[in-house]
Amino acid sequence: MDPVPVPVPAAATALDLTLWLTAGAILVLLALSAFFSGSETALTAASRAKLRARADKGETGATVALALTEDSERLIGALLLGNNVVNILAASLATALLTRIFGANGVAVATLVMTALVLIFSEVLPKTYAITRPEAMASSVAQPVRVLTLVLSPVVSVVRRIVRLILLVFGVKTDPAGAMFSVHDEIAGALAIGHQEGTVEKEARDRLLGALDLAERTVEEVMLHRSQIEMVDAEASPGAILSAVLASPHTRLPLYKGERENVVGVIHAKDLLRAVEKTVRGEDGNFASIRDLDVMAVAKPAYFVPETTPLDEQMREFLKRRTHFALVVDEYGDLKGLITLEDIIEEIVGEISDEFDPAGEYPIKKTPEGDFLVEGTMTIRDLNRALDWHLPDDEANTVAGLVIHEAQTIPAEGQVFSFHGFHFEVVSRKENRLAKLKIRPL
Repeated sequence: MDPVPVPVPAAATALDLTLWLTAGAILVLLALSAFFSGSETALTAASRAKLRARADKGETGATVALALTEDSERLIGALLLGNNVVNILAASLATALLTRIFGANGVAVATLVMTALVLIFSEVLPKTYAITRPEAMASSVAQPVRVLTLVLSPVVSVVRRIVRLILLVFGVKTDPAGAMFSVHDEIAGALAIGHQEGTVEKEARDRLLGALDLAERTVEEVMLHRSQIEMVDAEASPGAILSAVLASPHTRLPLYKGERENVVGVIHAKDLLRAVEKTVRGEDGNFASIRDLDVMAVAKPAYFVPETTPLDEQMREFLKRRTHFALVVDEYGDLKGLITLEDIIEEIVGEISDEFDPAGEYPIKKTPEGDFLVEGTMTIRDLNRALDWHLPDDEANTVAGLVIHEAQTIPAEGQVFSFHGFHFEVVSRKENRLAKLKIRPL
């Protein structure tokens, strides 16, 4: 005789169905939480430069991702709002489900289970994947995230106002239009990390940073000081001027009358030689006729620039004017020094020497004791670039100027100072100028 089937109560069937639906809803919510977490990491970690490259190739997702990251506060607010809602809802459903199964112990079980599930599958796993492929994932999730930000925009706007009001109470003002990061700082940081990891050579790093820093540096920081400018007295005889120009390693020389600060023009060696040739080869020309040469008629007008001019702007002016030479003046119009296009280029590529430059010793010498002998006139920037140091150059341009600024006096030979993590000793002094210093990191 066959057994008689026992009918299942309708209430038990409904209970089983409710359990399965609740479990399925929890899985869906965990998946949504993973999507929000991964999207947040991908969109914030993605390089805008790489996204721009993808967008230029016609990738729609990258274009949308770029637009989303323009308003990062709104983007993060929408993702965090969505992530918190689904996490809280998933935890509530899990608590109700496990309480029905385990009774009073269901709350503790739900806490342990949901913590493990959320941590592994909704946080660590999607974020780890996103950080390994940020640009690809950012492009993939950009479209649905854009829809999410549009839907949640009213709620996010209210939250943003509340947050700003709370911050304002504590004296913190936010700038919604401000960028989250500086492009300059991002590139400089990437170069520093690349050099530290060995993927970027020091010379390449210095060249790229030099080009980036042109806008931050002024003419005063790289100019040749007036005490070192080679000048020609315009009132000297033409023969003496010709000899001085030919003896100089420089192509262009300032002309002065009376005192050196009174610059009346700039003589170019080629212009002077053309004038000499024209004079000598004339009908009555001979070498004695050079004494009648009018040097001022050959000279070009001097080009003066203020000492506060940024280097990138000065380089553009040089290219625009088709000249390589300018005299630097201060706010009172007094001569401070001179700057050439080569000086600006050297800030990018390093020291440039040709066959006419005087052969000098390397400005930095290392002693057997580990100290570094440095010329006082060497700029702090050049010293930092050569030795990878970080001496400040806000208050002084040269090493000697830094020591004088910190000492608040002109030190005597043999005096020793310690500041900014370095040991300084004055090796030699010429009149009021510190000629040579010995420096050692502490």
